[in-house]
Amino acid sequence: MAESDISGTPPFRASGESRKTPALSIVVPCHDEEGNVELLLQRIRDSLAPIEVTWEVVFVDDGSQDDTLERLNAMARSDTRVAFVALTRNFGHEAATTAGLRHARGDAVVLMDADLQDPPEVVPEMVRLWRQGCQVVYARRDRREGEGLMKRWTSGLFYHLMARITSFDLPRDVGDFRLMSRPAVDAFLRMPERNRFVRGMIAWSGFRASEVTFHRARRHSGETKYSLWRLIVLALDAMTSFSAAPLRMVSLAGLVVTGLSLLGAATVVFQKLFLGIPIRGYAFLVTGVFFLGGVQILMLGVMGEYIGRIFVETQRRPLYLVAETGGFDEPVEPRDGSGAARRGTTPVEAQPERGDRP
Repeated sequence: MAESDISGTPPFRASGESRKTPALSIVVPCHDEEGNVELLLQRIRDSLAPIEVTWEVVFVDDGSQDDTLERLNAMARSDTRVAFVALTRNFGHEAATTAGLRHARGDAVVLMDADLQDPPEVVPEMVRLWRQGCQVVYARRDRREGEGLMKRWTSGLFYHLMARITSFDLPRDVGDFRLMSRPAVDAFLRMPERNRFVRGMIAWSGFRASEVTFHRARRHSGETKYSLWRLIVLALDAMTSFSAAPLRMVSLAGLVVTGLSLLGAATVVFQKLFLGIPIRGYAFLVTGVFFLGGVQILMLGVMGEYIGRIFVETQRRPLYLVAETGGFDEPVEPRDGSGAARRGTTPVEAQPERGDRP
């Protein structure tokens, strides 16, 4: 296990027999998953044993507060096919996924969660489709245990809205569990944005895709890290990262409110001048003022979401910082999406340098 210098490339040190570049990498972001990682690794071994493929597993510890990192360290020492990247704190699932993809060396990379809801037994079928020429193989959930009616309804609403406001097809009932070919991974790593929605970024790239279906079981142990608030933030990131439709909806709402206001004013003038009907009381006036105030605040909120994202992008801070690594037994440098390693570049950088911007 080697500690990294966050101002430069982490010193990956030899820790045993050198490994050849694997055909398949499995990237697993982890946050407080001490009860799952060992069983997950065993199931990966059992699932990949029948097929002829060299593989590695890259775990990314996203600031765990339990014994996850210690268990990853022990697993990396006992199996040369296991490596891990530990981040300095919890940077979020999307950033941890990006860190894993940057350190993965395989010709194909599988993304999966550590909670065993993504079954490793599906991976051989993904590999088969990849060998047939598919660049991306995503896993669609045909059944989802442990999720209530509200969760399923809101999920369906989200995918419906995304289908209406984006110009690409975001597969329904599909999470991050998928296989990506090396060209697809490199294309993903060329996307420099901070507010990341991984499954949307992969779908946007437009590579030839196929699908497998699986039964999504309950979480094996621990608790989900996605609270209602984090799901709402993820949905906002997805919508504002791939479409300007919310801004157009705000403009349309402004036009509608303006039209209604003009219509109301014309009605009042007509009743007063031609029908002699007196307009009494303040209820109409107060209701109109509060309605217009609410619409204006809503408009400012939508614009604020976009302005806030512009502010974050202009800061150019690293997407994540690496505290330590383990299991990398040769000086592998993280990829930047160009298809080759970048010399003398820190892995904490989230985007190309200004002169290398795609």
